[in-house]
Amino acid sequence: MPQTRAQSLATEIERWIVERELAPGSRIATMDELREQTGLGRATISEAARLLAERGAVDVKLGRSGGLFVAQPAAVVRLRHTLLSVSQDPARVTDALAVRDALEELIDVDAALHRTRRDVRDLEAIVATMRTHAASRADFLQANWALHRRIAEITPNEIARSVYLSTMAQVEGLPSRPDADTADEDAAYLGRRVDVHAELVAAIAAGDPARTSRAVVAHRALTSPNAAPVAPPD
Repeated sequence: MPQTRAQSLATEIERWIVERELAPGSRIATMDELREQTGLGRATISEAARLLAERGAVDVKLGRSGGLFVAQPAAVVRLRHTLLSVSQDPARVTDALAVRDALEELIDVDAALHRTRRDVRDLEAIVATMRTHAASRADFLQANWALHRRIAEITPNEIARSVYLSTMAQVEGLPSRPDADTADEDAAYLGRRVDVHAELVAAIAAGDPARTSRAVVAHRALTSPNAAPVAPPD
């Protein structure tokens, strides 16, 4: 379904926040300035402001010195798992990721035990796509999520698969934007993530549960800011 003008403007304002590296509390624009810059009417701008406020991306202040301001950090959850800032329902996102992480080893070890040649070909093709897009965060993340969905499809455990895919959908379905705080890490960090996922796929392809478990630990260490460093897989 095509976006409304208000939705498109809300998306554009979120892009401004990232590109201009606006800090929390920074003024984005007044309503009148937005009218002059976009040529849109008051109703459309008010609706865009409402959408952004609901997402937790902006604070709307009234009065002569009012306008749209970048929301304070409390309204945003930054996810090193995804290199994104998610500004809607952060508690649900955090809970979903916790459940997904708890199921990761079960899902991946099952994949190692039950993979077929076709499964392995599919996984290796997605890793190749990840490597191709290792300089583009948005494209990389799409491939990253596709890889974990494809791994989950292998397990015969229907309950685990259903819960795991559902938790992924909780994150993927929410409005999000690239996290400017991690932008300078892309070249090195995304490269390391590709290597970790390549090892995970290699372990699954080898049908080696122990090696797969080690790869899962390495994956957690890379995507969780609180995890202890892990030695590279043998």
